[in-house]
Amino acid sequence: MRKFGVIGGGNRGSLIRAVMDFTDWQLAALADIDPARADKFKEFYPEAKFTTNYRDLLADPEICAVFILTPDHLHEEHAVAALEAGKAVYLEKPLAITVEGCDRILKTAKATGTRLFVGHNMRYFPVVLKMKEVVDSGIIGEVQCAWCRHFVSYGGDAYFRDWHSEQKNTCGLLLQKGAHDIDVMNFIMDTQASRVVGMGMLSVYNRCERRKADEAGCAAFRDEQYPPLECKGFSPEMDVEDHNMIIMQLKNGAQASYMQCHYTPDAERNYTFIGTKGRVENVGDYGNCEVHVWTQRGPRATPDIIYKLKPIPGTHGGADPRIVKNFFDFITEGKATNANPVAARDAVATGVLGHKSMRNGNMPFDIPEVESGLREYFENFQPGAKLV
Repeated sequence: MRKFGVIGGGNRGSLIRAVMDFTDWQLAALADIDPARADKFKEFYPEAKFTTNYRDLLADPEICAVFILTPDHLHEEHAVAALEAGKAVYLEKPLAITVEGCDRILKTAKATGTRLFVGHNMRYFPVVLKMKEVVDSGIIGEVQCAWCRHFVSYGGDAYFRDWHSEQKNTCGLLLQKGAHDIDVMNFIMDTQASRVVGMGMLSVYNRCERRKADEAGCAAFRDEQYPPLECKGFSPEMDVEDHNMIIMQLKNGAQASYMQCHYTPDAERNYTFIGTKGRVENVGDYGNCEVHVWTQRGPRATPDIIYKLKPIPGTHGGADPRIVKNFFDFITEGKATNANPVAARDAVATGVLGHKSMRNGNMPFDIPEVESGLREYFENFQPGAKLV
């Protein structure tokens, strides 16, 4: 039986429940700075060791793979250390919070020949895969225009009550949350941004009642915590925008936009892709949802094709079990992956420079290309990297 470790047992630690179905893998150790996290994991893995020093975990020769589920600003440090220790790495998105940090991780993975996998689980959502299937089929022609509207009803709960509320930990929510959506648009259109312009503001949560600095933040999702101006307990330090907008020039010549709001009462990601022969759009993003396709003129209410998608078991709309299996198959058999580390770097670069634009008078910024050889290496699924 192969053994793996987990660095970071916070909210995204729920991913490890998806590993329980893989009986040929055993959780050997959890590293977290909060000893209370050990109790939660021992409910499922009573034999697992616990340490507050992640380097102790990496020093264990029996552990051949690690899941890094720590806050964003720690991804670079933890990923580089794990790769240098020869551990296959599942790194939660975003890859890092700087372009330089992303490139350091990619270079380390290639130099060490250690397998790196990034947790962009939306590439495993049935609705995303169905839209990609539609676009790839050619039924809507050449996609020239795309956008995503992201309604985040829980934004005030999840991102403005703990570490997410500060730029030093996330760069900003266009990166932290929007990395998913930027990556999905790149994935479906098989391209990436070459230039970005951004606008954004902190206009609502900065007017809410804050908790004291010595009080613990609670990022639990509660429907009754609305409207935001009537709620309490927000982070004492807050400098990230609560709505974000970017427009992107893509390398394939198409253009795209992304809009994100954290104080809306509803929650959904709504994508649309418009081609030379039609349009595709999702209604709902997981569970019972639909994909609508228009191939001739007519009202929006009557699409020409409707795909009805049903729920699949597992957290995050069934994506977590799928992405965990893909990770294990990748590091043991070298199988191809939906998620791609260099594509994850593309999403981070767009988010970082989108934030830079909105914070510098909405100036456009060109996105730097990754170092020669890295794109080919990761797009070809890390040829020659060692298996576990």
